[in-house]
Amino acid sequence: MKIPEILLFEVEHAPGNLAQVLQLVGNAGLTVENLEAVARTSTHTQWELTIEIDETAQHDLCERIDQLPSARMLGRSDRVFDRHRGGKIRTVSKVQLTSQQVLRDIYTPGVARVCLAIQKDPVKAKEYTNIPNTVAVVTNGTAILGLGDIGAVAGMPVMEGKAALFDAYADLSGVPILIEDKDPQVIIDTVAAIAPSFGAIQLEDISAPTCFEIEKALIEKLNIPVLHDDQHGTAVVALAALITATRQVGRDLKKSRVGQIGLGAAGIGISRLLLEYGVEGVIGTDLNQDAMAQLESLGGQRASLGELMAQADIVISTTGVKGLIKPEMVREGQVILALTNPDPEIEPEVALQSGAAFAADGKSVNNVLGFPGLFRGAIDAGVVKFTDAMLIAASECLAGLTPSGALTPDPLDRSVHDAVANAVREAAEQGL
Repeated sequence: MKIPEILLFEVEHAPGNLAQVLQLVGNAGLTVENLEAVARTSTHTQWELTIEIDETAQHDLCERIDQLPSARMLGRSDRVFDRHRGGKIRTVSKVQLTSQQVLRDIYTPGVARVCLAIQKDPVKAKEYTNIPNTVAVVTNGTAILGLGDIGAVAGMPVMEGKAALFDAYADLSGVPILIEDKDPQVIIDTVAAIAPSFGAIQLEDISAPTCFEIEKALIEKLNIPVLHDDQHGTAVVALAALITATRQVGRDLKKSRVGQIGLGAAGIGISRLLLEYGVEGVIGTDLNQDAMAQLESLGGQRASLGELMAQADIVISTTGVKGLIKPEMVREGQVILALTNPDPEIEPEVALQSGAAFAADGKSVNNVLGFPGLFRGAIDAGVVKFTDAMLIAASECLAGLTPSGALTPDPLDRSVHDAVANAVREAAEQGL
């Protein structure tokens, strides 16, 4: 698994000195992820270099930098840990406590009036509490990123990250809910019991096939939107990417044969949405025969890996297996999205060299483009369920906002998330 390592070094001011350091990075077979000047004097500049390395790999880059006459290692940065230290989220009051009267209004005794009003008319909770703008981000830690079953607490940094993104891109308060249990009924009952606190439920990083059972039960049980992001958020962004990619290579997506490698939560979610979108042929492969049967129940067809690579015009892979797709498997003109992070099933450059017309990895297909707008739109529309029309509207919106030469829009652009929310809301309102 590839992880970022952050090095701090300084170089003397002279042409070519920084280039010498970067040449050492290239000679070590490493990739520069980021390079930033962090301090400067009259004679030296301090640089922060982010490289991507395999967590099991060893390198002597630091020693080699120190051997340069014009450079000196200063150490390793804890930038990533620093940004997580103390957590990434907090609850902040919207009301300034500027006087005793304000205190009495927002707490006892004034708050009693609001409580009684809500007791008399529960709908008033939507007006006088933040419930409608609060989303539970629920996990049991059984499928955290590409790390697998590491436990709910170890998955908390991911849940906090989701909450931070909800705040930044949808003005929603995400609340991480960690459930240390693998029994689907325990998770269903727990979420149902706390659901009155929330305007929507996002299920996150729960392993298949348990995730399907949990989502289905909660959708039937609750009167607020429920979405398993690993399935549907990923599917929305993947569909948007495929609309863009097929447009760039002049292929009709709906008339293409799409192969899905890996039929876990993401693979099933992508396959299902493609079929709903109108793709005529979806084939899939997985080591789990029950997963293959589930694909068939949705209208897809099962295949072996070799058959899929030989038949599919478009290949999507979400297996978590680095290097699964060999160069010799790639057919001329295929579109390939190898979405496993951080190590794809085939590197895009290798796929293109092997004849693919288009190739991308999971770095280009980030589900942060999906879930903030999906939830904002559903909550604004006042619906209790997500529909396929809402998901497809989000995908088409993202594809429409993608600039020329890109696969998806910039996830840091707030206007993109607002547009997705509006598209989802309009699709929801049309379905009412």
